Amino acid sequence: MDMKIMPAGDEALVVQFGDSIDEKINRQVHALAGWVELQRFRGVRELLPTYRSLLVFYDPRVILYDRLKKDLSRFSEEDSAAALAHTRTLLVPCCYEDPYGPDLLAMEPLTGLSRSEIVKIHSSVDYKIYMLGFLPGFVYLGGLDPRIAAPRLKTPRTKIPARSVGIGGSQTGVYPMDSPGGWRLIGSTPLEFYDPKREEPILCKAGEYIRFVPISVPEYNLIREETEKGVYEPTYMEAPQR
Repeated sequence: MDMKIMPAGDEALVVQFGDSIDEKINRQVHALAGWVELQRFRGVRELLPTYRSLLVFYDPRVILYDRLKKDLSRFSEEDSAAALAHTRTLLVPCCYEDPYGPDLLAMEPLTGLSRSEIVKIHSSVDYKIYMLGFLPGFVYLGGLDPRIAAPRLKTPRTKIPARSVGIGGSQTGVYPMDSPGGWRLIGSTPLEFYDPKREEPILCKAGEYIRFVPISVPEYNLIREETEKGVYEPTYMEAPQR
């Protein structure tokens, strides 16, 4: 296993796996994060997974760098299966109908596909959450079908509505709050990916999966109403085996 451990200041270290954005590498990152959580190492404060590395924050008054580095070096391929055993897929209702998919029509000549074909392809994939960033709750998803990849808008919007689902290049994702952006908007979800009033503000975690489920405008309005009341229960299913 290509694993490199280096200091990152006096209260953190970084574990790197390779130097590219790759699903296998990202799976190793999340396997290590899961394994560290299972080990319950004293002094470890927080884990921050990225595309190809894991940043480990620790308390140097409890555990020293050399000791933690030695502990993490014990991680092996055999540990990966157990660490990833409880991965799940969040089913995300998404309305692709007007007015929520303003860029779908313009994507037809870009992709050579009809609007319905784009929706079918987009909603048929279990997207891996590689990492979170940019905005609280913004998910960086892997797995977009190249047939529906599309360049970002030449002129970004100054305000994209919260919960918009978009495509930018070879990525797709959900805007958790109002934000400027240049991704092409193809739908919207009634779910809140970030809600500071919730016990768990972020709806999902890096390492999990997302699958978009097409819904109608009336279904969107109903789920949105239940979400605002705090009574909607998100649906999960077992994640695909990789």
